[in-house]
Amino acid sequence: MQGFLVSLEGIDGCGKSTQARLLQERLERENIPHLLTREPGGTPAGEMIRRLLLQEAPALAINAEILLYMAARAELVETVIRPALAAGKVVICDRYIDSTVAYQGYGSGGDCAWIRALNERVTQDCRPRLTFLFDLPVEEALRRRGGSGDRIEERDLSYHRRVRQGYLALAAAEPERIMLIDAAAPAERQHEAVWMKLCSLGGWHGL
Repeated sequence: MQGFLVSLEGIDGCGKSTQARLLQERLERENIPHLLTREPGGTPAGEMIRRLLLQEAPALAINAEILLYMAARAELVETVIRPALAAGKVVICDRYIDSTVAYQGYGSGGDCAWIRALNERVTQDCRPRLTFLFDLPVEEALRRRGGSGDRIEERDLSYHRRVRQGYLALAAAEPERIMLIDAAAPAERQHEAVWMKLCSLGGWHGL
């Protein structure tokens, strides 16, 4: 069976990590080989970079922030994603290439063309075949998150609005890859929309 890379995207608090877990559980029930990972993180080095980016470091220049995300991504692709795809697994990535464009590009004003070029360099042929974008108003996402969060989550509402608009622009530019999901809908309904889309692509045993 050919490997299949699926990414889940959305602003903080949209529920995408819950959807990643539901998809993982569904694949387990269907006995489909799979792997769930996340960004930044998913490797020992990546988890160290995650702590640096989200918790431990002082404020970083935007280009330094972008390069740290790319370093974590390069390590994840080479040591986790590429081997899993070669083994024929469905790889579910909780955040991937679009997050850097949306957060560091649209949100923080980084150079989107440069971010895309770096993404191409570090991922090469490991691009998502399908991306689910869980869209939710920023105010509702903040309500769901509740209290204090990591350094990115604690940025102001205008920042998160820019991130959301960036995601929507990406979805409009690549509708064949990015499927928009209403994250205000019940979680099970969202999951069924995800599962039906995957099934419609075919090519997996049991689908």
